[in-house]
Amino acid sequence: MQYVRLFNKNNSHSDLETIAQCLNNGGVAIIPTDTTYALACHALKQRAIERICAIKNLNPAKHRFSIMSSSIAGFSQYVRIDNQAFKIIKQALPGPYTFILPASSHLPKIYSNRKEVGIRIPDNRTAIDICNEIDAPILVSTIPYSDNQDSGYLTNPELIAESLENKIDLMVDAGEGGTEMSTVISCIDSEFMVLRQGKGSADIILS
Repeated sequence: MQYVRLFNKNNSHSDLETIAQCLNNGGVAIIPTDTTYALACHALKQRAIERICAIKNLNPAKHRFSIMSSSIAGFSQYVRIDNQAFKIIKQALPGPYTFILPASSHLPKIYSNRKEVGIRIPDNRTAIDICNEIDAPILVSTIPYSDNQDSGYLTNPELIAESLENKIDLMVDAGEGGTEMSTVISCIDSEFMVLRQGKGSADIILS
């Protein structure tokens, strides 16, 4: 397992290239976001997605995936955004939100079971730097966490790396992480519904 340290600014381009190479080659990494650390892989590499499903014991036929990019334009091929959803998403992102939208046929077959996907643009400079190095969105998923683990585990990159070192290819250490998840909002059929209240205010869909 590789271990890379990044910072809020002035990150080494060679370090960012190391992360991009890992993900572009189908690797699985832990990366920072504006909420918690997350499992991550190239969003178009089906085998990498299957690895994340195995790590978390997820059934891809029932699970809704989320992808992350540095801009709304980065999702243009992969989701359908109507005008009403676009206004809310543009207002909220970057920020601690996941918006559920209809998925397009440009995503791999593994996404087709749910026909919808979450999109994220994190308000985190390090995560954005990583996104800008990848040639596609990044699939992100919360790291495995059990009720008997101390919540401090979620914030400590060294503990996360130790727990998952045999299952991932790279750990990105960007300092202390958060414990609060993103707020998940469904935008299917122009009906906006909060599916999970997290770090972001739900008032965004009422404004």
